Amino acid sequence: MASKSAAAHRDRVAARRGNIWGWTFTIPFGIVFLLFLVIPLVYAFYMSMYTTNVFGTKFTGFANYVRAFTDPAFLGGLGRVLLYTVVMVPIQLGLALIFALLLDAFKNKFASFSRLVIFLPYAIPGVIGALMWGFMYSKNMGPFTTIFELFGMQAPAFLTSSGIFGALVNVVTWQWTGYYMVILYSALQSISPDLYESARIDGASELRIAWSIKIPMCASSLVMVTIFSLIGTLQFYTEPTVLRNQAPTVIDTSYTPNMYAGALAFSYNQPNYAATISFSLGFIVVLFSIIFMRLTKRQSGLEN
Repeated sequence: MASKSAAAHRDRVAARRGNIWGWTFTIPFGIVFLLFLVIPLVYAFYMSMYTTNVFGTKFTGFANYVRAFTDPAFLGGLGRVLLYTVVMVPIQLGLALIFALLLDAFKNKFASFSRLVIFLPYAIPGVIGALMWGFMYSKNMGPFTTIFELFGMQAPAFLTSSGIFGALVNVVTWQWTGYYMVILYSALQSISPDLYESARIDGASELRIAWSIKIPMCASSLVMVTIFSLIGTLQFYTEPTVLRNQAPTVIDTSYTPNMYAGALAFSYNQPNYAATISFSLGFIVVLFSIIFMRLTKRQSGLEN
């Protein structure tokens, strides 16, 4: 009996030591998480509760939030990114899924090369990618103008009020589709080939296998990349900011909520209202993500 008690005590001590080491390894992450997420969020919310003017800083409570949700510039930018979300998210995920299914179906050297080519735009920094597309969209120097002129046609005006929406959709889709494709392709690789063989024996075509087996079994990954795409689109910033230099009359400082917050903070000296805009956008992003996860909890594996 004594030996069993001693052995149990040693096991408990060893478990506690293991827990201590486990928590120790999480300390660096905890410090970074605290310094770069929690503290900035708390400070931003604190700033949003105050208003600064020539007479000083005073507590105004939620007055800044009332102002934000009645501000035409903020609401216009928010409506714009919601429209981009409705258009870009399905296009990106549809292309990523098609590419992943094709690469999974045709496993050869060409497929490996194609996977690299499709993923490559994601490896290019967003600013550089936007600058590159800005050059190609240019009516004076861009290659599209030359190509269209060879066929006696006039090149589309990409950087105008009628063309900027499609131009930005193209840039973001080009850059992020490969990243989502890799995630979905990895999910497809984890499916047992025995399922496909059984389906083929039963007479299922490759299209039926893709629709009835592959897509349902990577549903959780589809939900994940949809959330990634949703969050990224609602926080639209880099691409319109870069292209604004070439189309300042089309893309103004309030084109997206993030651009508006940046302009308020650094150009108009309104850091408190900028914090309000940023916090409001963050709340909307979290709200949309939670709603989407609730609607897709069965597909995402979070039902329980």
